[in-house]
Amino acid sequence: MLKIAYSDIFRYAVPEKHRFPMQKYTMIPERLLAEGTISMVNFFAPARLSEEEILTTHTMDYWYKLKTQTLPRKEARPIGFEMTEALVDRGRHIAHATYECALYAQQYGVAMNVAGGTHHAFADHGEGFCVFNDVCIASNLLLNRGQAQKILVVDLDVHQGNGNASIMTNEPRVFVFSMHGAKNYPFRKELSDLDIELANDTGDAEYLQILEDTLPRLISDVAPDMIFYQSAVDVLATDKLGKLGLTIEGCKARDEYVLRQAKAANIPVAIVMGGGYSEDIEDVVEAHCNTFRLAQQIFFDEITE
Repeated sequence: MLKIAYSDIFRYAVPEKHRFPMQKYTMIPERLLAEGTISMVNFFAPARLSEEEILTTHTMDYWYKLKTQTLPRKEARPIGFEMTEALVDRGRHIAHATYECALYAQQYGVAMNVAGGTHHAFADHGEGFCVFNDVCIASNLLLNRGQAQKILVVDLDVHQGNGNASIMTNEPRVFVFSMHGAKNYPFRKELSDLDIELANDTGDAEYLQILEDTLPRLISDVAPDMIFYQSAVDVLATDKLGKLGLTIEGCKARDEYVLRQAKAANIPVAIVMGGGYSEDIEDVVEAHCNTFRLAQQIFFDEITE
């Protein structure tokens, strides 16, 4: 069964016309349910990170400021959301959801978080709509608990996962691959294990060719026993913050390629959503829904055909 992490806490109150499309967190499940791709039994409500789990990845100083709501305004501003206890609680649930998805992926081959992909959070600060770094926390929990030995992060968000790169810089058991826009946020990039920078307006054919030339080699060389896939849809040409040129069909082909590579190699894949900021929310929701449809098709429907 395709297990999907969802909670109402994912949708945080933001001002009207805020750049972050919070409504996608309810629109994605609603669409998938309405069309019959999934049913309510697919969903699970994630638990909340404990303090001990947070401190596997984030500094005590940063966590204390979040916990006590004493983060200075200049440190809260780069996060991009109003700093509240509810925001911190939201982040704790999102990050634990990604860890739980990894465990479900080990059981079923794939699992998905309707949220997640908070790859701009560093050990000691947050930025870019990210408070806690869910993939890094999940990776550290898996490694610390002997539930994985080697992890590959496939980050195809249009923005470099600078937090991932920084946090995992001295962790050889986690290989961070980021393919992103060269001339885009973050403008000061960190050093991942593999960074591929793309020119503005890179389209479907070139993007997919680079991915096809890269991913099989990484899977072979890294030999992971877990993949975290950031399937962001801010690579679309319609994205306000993206600068690349992918169509919805190209984005879908990207997802299909990643998922089929993981399945062919028999490597569990936990999928997080990452960004998506197209003017028309329909573009964001449809592109995200394609990822869920493909996971259901590739890992479950094709088995029974």
